[in-house]
Amino acid sequence: MNASDLDKAVRTSGDGISIDCWIQPKSSKTAFAGIHGTSLKIKVAAPPEDGRANEELCSFLSKSLGISKSSVQIRSGHSSRRKIVFCHGASLENIRL
Repeated sequence: MNASDLDKAVRTSGDGISIDCWIQPKSSKTAFAGIHGTSLKIKVAAPPEDGRANEELCSFLSKSLGISKSSVQIRSGHSSRRKIVFCHGASLENIRL
C-alpha cells in the first residue's frame, strides 16, 4: 500500500484521524489488507453478528494505532461493510508503521 492510496482513505483533523474503511468479516485473521477503492480494507475474523465484527474492528485499530479502545468510534456504517471510523489522538504516521 503506497502513501497516496492511504492519503485517500485517511483524513486528519486537529484531534485525530477519520478512516474510510471497507470491512471483510469472517476472515481467517484480523489484519490490514490494502486498499479497496478509496477505503482502507481491513479483514476481521469475527462474524457480522450482534456487533462482534464492529467490536473487533475497534479493538484492532486501537492496538494498531497505540490508542485506547475508547478513543475509537464508528461514526457511520454500523451495519455496513463501509464504515467511517474516528480515532481520537491518532495520526497518519501511526498507520504507516
